[in-house]
Amino acid sequence: MTGYLLNEKTSLTLEEFTRVCQAETTWVVELVDEAVLQPEGSERETWRFRSTSLRRALTVRRLQRDLGVNIAGAALAVELIEELESLRARINALEENSP
Repeated sequence: MTGYLLNEKTSLTLEEFTRVCQAETTWVVELVDEAVLQPEGSERETWRFRSTSLRRALTVRRLQRDLGVNIAGAALAVELIEELESLRARINALEENSP
């Protein structure tokens, strides 16, 4: 078993990213093409992925594996999940600050 400890400042090359996701390069390229991932760098050879991209990719992977969702559907689901998390965080912050 191998683990990866990443923080928000960690960035991965395309090769490292595919290894961590246990995915093919073509799958990652599809995620970039569908705007699920926004790597830093203009060419594939220079792409760098942050931990937020890794989280998104792994969520897409689970949606595809568990539910058979295509990439476009998974992209929408990821956006909705993140929006829900954001709204929950805002509600929690409001509840903490209310009398």
